[in-house]
Amino acid sequence: MARTIIRACLPAFACVLAFAQSTRGPTFEVASVKRSPPPQPGARVFFGPARGGPGTSDPGQITWTNATLNGMLMIAYDVKEYQLNGPAWLNTERYDIIVKVPAGATKAQVNVMWQNLLAERFDVRLHHEPKEFQVEELVVAKGGHKLKDTTVDPAEELDPGPPKFKDGVLNGPGYVTTLTPTGEAHSVAKAQPLSRLTAALGNVVHRPVIDRTGLTGKYDFSIDFKLDMRGLGPLPGGPAPGAGDAATDPGPDLAAAVEQQLGLKLVAAKAKLDVLVIDKAEKTPTDN
Repeated sequence: MARTIIRACLPAFACVLAFAQSTRGPTFEVASVKRSPPPQPGARVFFGPARGGPGTSDPGQITWTNATLNGMLMIAYDVKEYQLNGPAWLNTERYDIIVKVPAGATKAQVNVMWQNLLAERFDVRLHHEPKEFQVEELVVAKGGHKLKDTTVDPAEELDPGPPKFKDGVLNGPGYVTTLTPTGEAHSVAKAQPLSRLTAALGNVVHRPVIDRTGLTGKYDFSIDFKLDMRGLGPLPGGPAPGAGDAATDPGPDLAAAVEQQLGLKLVAAKAKLDVLVIDKAEKTPTDN
């Protein structure tokens, strides 16, 4: 689909940049979408998030290696994995993506661009359904939270990439968990919003965790707890599972650790959340 860049200079010599939109809204200027090649034996593979875009040091380009359709849908529609209902291959087929972002585009506009890319290149068709989930609400405990404002240089937060370590200690933006064979978990976070913590907690309790703290900063914190080894699932800091509304009680240790060490509290509740039902999607994207 052809797009046109239009520049209009006002009398006061301020230049306004606009980009033409498709009938569905804004689109990427250029988009390369290819299936990821199979990894070589013994080779290291980066499954990290998309790099670049608005708010980073490279706002004009987004590069995403080994992306899944689930990951793209989560970004495009600002949902968690448990809010997606579709075939299993959405989380196993992987793609290498490079897109050019129009100058001045916002994160909200980029989300719509992802929606349009999914529709145009993967023929994704979906509808929304409300669904009631058993959830945990994260609130500030009596006495206040114990989180520390991050000490990470803001410049490092633009493109954090994989977690950085020095002498075995996390010293850059990231969320990392280590686990002993007997279930002792130690999580360390630097320059992380509360949304990262709720995602990690959700991986352990196997149900959605909703942030009700009202805290909007980025924080450095750590937490130690005993993981319930019965039916062990993904660790906090790892990929979020499609937990649905199934519940697995991790025992009191995690809840106690959250309250004692972070000054926060998990409260059981029910909530209706929006679910995306994927009616159609193609494994092979259309040609670049």
